[in-house]
Amino acid sequence: QVQLVESGGGLVQAGGSLRLSCAASGRTISTYAMGWFRQAPGKEREFVATINWSDSNTYYADSVKGRFTISRDNAKNTVYLQMNNLKPEDTAVYYCGRRISSGYTSPIAYDYWGQGTQVTVSS
Repeated sequence: QVQLVESGGGLVQAGGSLRLSCAASGRTISTYAMGWFRQAPGKEREFVATINWSDSNTYYADSVKGRFTISRDNAKNTVYLQMNNLKPEDTAVYYCGRRISSGYTSPIAYDYWGQGTQVTVSS
């Protein structure tokens, strides 16, 4: 089946930037919408951003809008999450998922997930 592998996480101080990558097997991102979620200890998994496959429109959670940018490179079969002006509350494990239905803010809309990459923002 499809495999998704996240990378690019790490430790960064507040105000810094990171770029996460999600490498997918096959031609996954050329035919499916993709999204990023995150989960911090003691909190539920929350929607971060998604990008459509049909029109490449993007959608963001209010908490990251204006700071994060989701993009994709179909030739490389990779989805990216550029994170700027990072804040301590952005600390979480970030997961990449393949979306198969509408309702993109819900994990139910995604059928495959990567193992996640840790992002830690210090103050």
